[in-house]
Order: sequence, then structure tokens, then C-alpha cells
Amino acid sequence: MTLGVTPLSWAQWLARALDLPYTSYAVNGAMAADVLHEQLARVRLHYDVGALYVGANDARSPAFDPGAYERDLDAIAARLSERCERLLLLTLPEDLGRPTCSPKPAAANEAVHRVATRRAATVADLADFAGWTLVLPDAVHPTPLGQLEIADRAARALGTAMLPSSLVADRRGHDARYAPAHARALARDLLRRARERALPPR
Repeated sequence: MTLGVTPLSWAQWLARALDLPYTSYAVNGAMAADVLHEQLARVRLHYDVGALYVGANDARSPAFDPGAYERDLDAIAARLSERCERLLLLTLPEDLGRPTCSPKPAAANEAVHRVATRRAATVADLADFAGWTLVLPDAVHPTPLGQLEIADRAARALGTAMLPSSLVADRRGHDARYAPAHARALARDLLRRARERALPPR
């Protein structure tokens, strides 16, 4: 338990709220091209909901190409829409990474919305997703509470009757208890940033 929340992925929380079986194809560090060429082939037919959240690693890359990202995202969405009754796409937090990779997430989000329109997908908006209880100090990885918040946003976008957060017991007092752990994590991340700034440019 962290911040009073069991550490599950947002997609698993969403599946619980929808009362659906859960299958994960997620791979740490994957970019849109990896999903298209490696993960998509594993997705079977006849899912109730397909949820696609990809682009954070693309946007954080110095070689980010918005056109290539949109092309790959559209190809993934096209295939998923054939295999899923409903398709959900998630945008990226626009204040992503430390140092921030802005404005690349905003460009990626424009692509997400265009692809969603083309593929009749629902969009869950994470553009303003931020905050010390929701995101680790690297401003990339969600905390367990952040995963739950993403799940709630996805559930609202899908119009579900139950929010994932309704499955969690009373959290009162957990933020204060998490503060020392957050301070330690922030100190480690500040040290990482200092080391990266000291590296010679590539």
C-alpha cells in the first residue's frame, strides 16, 4: 500500500470497475513503433475494451518525430478497433519528465485526438495530469494513487457506472504519511538530474 492504494496499473483498476477480464500487453520502455511491430501481433480477437496508452517514451526521446508517431499510432488503433468493441486512447501529461520534454507531449496529444477521430475511439485526457501524490519526482511514472486517478479518468471517458476509486477504502491521512518517502525520492531524482547535466553533450 502506498498513499492508501494497492499498487495496480490503471488498466487493471479500470477492468475491475468494468467487471471485465484483464489482459496486459504492456512492456516497459516501449515506443509506438514497438507496440506496432512487436506487441500488436499478440492481441487476440473479441475484446470488450481495448485501451492504448503509448507515447511517453516517444516524446521523451530526442529523436521524437510527430509524423512517425501519428502514423504508428493510427496503424495500432486501426488494428485494435478491429479486435475490440470499444477503443480507448489516452493523451500524455504535458508536463512530462524532468527536465521537461515540453512541447513534444502537446504535439503527441494533437495526434492522439486526430487518430481517435479517424478510428471512432474514446479519449481520456491526461494533459493536466500532475502533482506530487500522483506522479513520482521524475514526472514520468505515476504513483499508485496516480494509477488510480488515470483509471478514474478512463472510466469517466467510457461513461462507466462505477469509478475505480470507489473500490478503495478511506485514504485519510495517507498523503501525510507518504510525504517523507516522497522527499527521499525527490532528493534521489535531483541528484540524477545533476549528474545528467554534468555529462558531456551527445
